[in-house]
Amino acid sequence: MKTAASVPRHILPVLVLAQFAGTSLWFAVNAVMPDLQRALAWPASAVGPLTSALQLGFIVGTLVFALLALADRFSPRRVFLFCALAGAGCTVGAWAMVTHYEALLAWRFFTGMFLAGIYPVGMKIAAQWYTKGLGAALGLLIGALVLGSASAHALRALSGALPWPTLMLGVAALAAAGGLLLFFATGDPPGAVARVTTLQWRALGTLWTDARVRASVLGYFGHMWELYTMWVMVPMVLATRLGGTDLSWAAFWVLAAGALGCAGGGWMALRWGSARVAATQLCISGMCCLATPWAMGASEPVFYGWLVLWGITVAGDSPQFSTLTARNAPPQAVGSVLTLTNSIGFGISIVSILLFVSLAQTISLGALLPWLAVGPALGLWAMARLVRDEAKART
Repeated sequence: MKTAASVPRHILPVLVLAQFAGTSLWFAVNAVMPDLQRALAWPASAVGPLTSALQLGFIVGTLVFALLALADRFSPRRVFLFCALAGAGCTVGAWAMVTHYEALLAWRFFTGMFLAGIYPVGMKIAAQWYTKGLGAALGLLIGALVLGSASAHALRALSGALPWPTLMLGVAALAAAGGLLLFFATGDPPGAVARVTTLQWRALGTLWTDARVRASVLGYFGHMWELYTMWVMVPMVLATRLGGTDLSWAAFWVLAAGALGCAGGGWMALRWGSARVAATQLCISGMCCLATPWAMGASEPVFYGWLVLWGITVAGDSPQFSTLTARNAPPQAVGSVLTLTNSIGFGISIVSILLFVSLAQTISLGALLPWLAVGPALGLWAMARLVRDEAKART
């Protein structure tokens, strides 16, 4: 059994850098949306379908990966490399046809499909290497995903007067580099579980039949109701006080703060347990949802402090949900179980994004965003048993 101490030191940094680079594809178009809206007279609501097209592609991709057990049948490194290069190619395609809204929707859909071979497969690789200390490893890995998702806003701010195509092509190059880095700088871990050759229907069914897997999965679903919708709405919230480059930098820092929640949560999970850390962060992010009406009108220190706290906790629980699911899923099908869980979770996020972006056209953000707390509330209810069991095990 591999401990963190027995794993070569370069493995985790390589995984983190590759995950950061690969997931930079996620919000590449969202970051340039203000430019596209000005240049092409697109409505503010256009961001909802574009984000949801990628989420839908991710759902389709994760379903294919889970049902065909691709992450368990083939070398995860090769899968990651192929999908990073293909996702980069799709972003180049989106750049080439960006003025055609319907074509852009299609390219974002296919980008989402290939992200299914980056995010969950990266977690599968980490689970192979880190049989002990997985919560801390996934904290850094998913923290890299958060930074990757936020990076498009930073690149847009840094580009300044440069045209928006610079951002999209830069993100594509970054994703391709991440795939190459992981493939050539790592190998398959010694003693990895043998690859399966048949579909793992019974293993996938543990999402419903195993009480511990079900609890972590339902907690994750509540988290997904809130997470991506919050990320999509952050620029709208900041636009009430900022514009231009200042808005882009602020959006980056709010989203990037989630990396602190992921890494810090991983460190705390070593001492307090993954279930307790996940539930605590889910509770705090839910309270941030409920605080929206007051925080939107508060002083600037309170306003920005609220957004940063929300950014930290809205993403910080994700690694611990994945850790709990990976720990309790059948070992021969961890990749498929994680991928199917992601698929359903992102389906929930599509419903949430489309609903909240649509309602934001007629309802004030102060009145609308507290309803995101429904997800954390249901997630905390589902997690109660895991928290109690973990507390008993540690006493």
